[in-house]
Amino acid sequence: MKMKYGIILGTRPEIIKLYPIIKHLENNNKEYFIIHTNQHYSENMDKIFFKELNLQPAKYNLNVGSHSHAKQTGLMLERLEEKHISENPDIVFIQGDTNTALAGALVASKLKIKIAHVEAGLRSYDNNMPEEINRIIADHISNYLFVPTKKQEQILLSEGISQDKIFVVGNTIVDTLMAIESISEQNSRILEKLSLNPKEYFLATIHRQENVDNKERFVSIFKGLSNVHEHSNKKIIYPIHPRALKMIRQHEITVPEGIELIDPVGYVDMIKLMKNCLCVLTDSGGIQEESCILRVPCVTLRDNTERPETLEVKSNILAGADPEKILQSVQYMIQSDRNWKNPFGEGDSGPKIIDMIENIWRVG
Repeated sequence: MKMKYGIILGTRPEIIKLYPIIKHLENNNKEYFIIHTNQHYSENMDKIFFKELNLQPAKYNLNVGSHSHAKQTGLMLERLEEKHISENPDIVFIQGDTNTALAGALVASKLKIKIAHVEAGLRSYDNNMPEEINRIIADHISNYLFVPTKKQEQILLSEGISQDKIFVVGNTIVDTLMAIESISEQNSRILEKLSLNPKEYFLATIHRQENVDNKERFVSIFKGLSNVHEHSNKKIIYPIHPRALKMIRQHEITVPEGIELIDPVGYVDMIKLMKNCLCVLTDSGGIQEESCILRVPCVTLRDNTERPETLEVKSNILAGADPEKILQSVQYMIQSDRNWKNPFGEGDSGPKIIDMIENIWRVG
């Protein structure tokens, strides 16, 4: 029996991390369709990623856009249900911890469609993060949980999820980086465009709700970045997420000298910026992984992380929002030895996931 796959995505990280699965389906003539909720909805935040990764456009664009969590998720539920009923897939893929992942899982569950959760089992143990709620619910209603490492397997088992639903496959981000790294090196001209020399700048990405919506915390992070600039005399490049830019204006924050805000960049340019920076300062989970794989020191501007592997191999350190701790963490990390081990797999996660599902269905 030929299976029909649905791919549900809505943000840049989902596009990047579902890419190996989509390409494997495409290259092996599998029947599939993509539904894009448009949770990220600007050209630079979204469309350019499809182009750079040589992906066919989504069959459906739901044009949900940015709203409160409740309204955004509600619109997704309504519009996803309609497409799921008309397409009637055997299985849908969701990825990570976004509102798109949550809505995709809820709709499929109600319609008795099997759910495959890619990058399952991550936990920050901070229920103030909306992402934590999303990932817990998605994990507990999914049929197949594809986890990056044994650590997430143990987390899911401790929560009472059956062993036969859990599969340790590595992280699909390794597949994507292996496919795109040489393209980035050859094709990106972002350093020339920004007049940057390798290892002469820092890279920052800050977008999470708990950082940018809280004025005091956001100002404190900027103070930390300013400290880094003053002590190093090197600029900090900050590709600004639309949400963060909106909150800078709303909070009336003055961006300190030495921090250069730029428009969001595509994936090819982002990898080039990351590979050539002295250190990346971020609140992004994906960038904690990517920097680890690319052997770039990382300072995480959060009090916790659902990527503890990066702390264990010493590619990453938690600095929170304290200005002095941010500076100290950067000074420590730029002196670090970059020969840590990549804990996220060999770059074969996409094909492995599809093979596992098809073997289960053949046996079942």
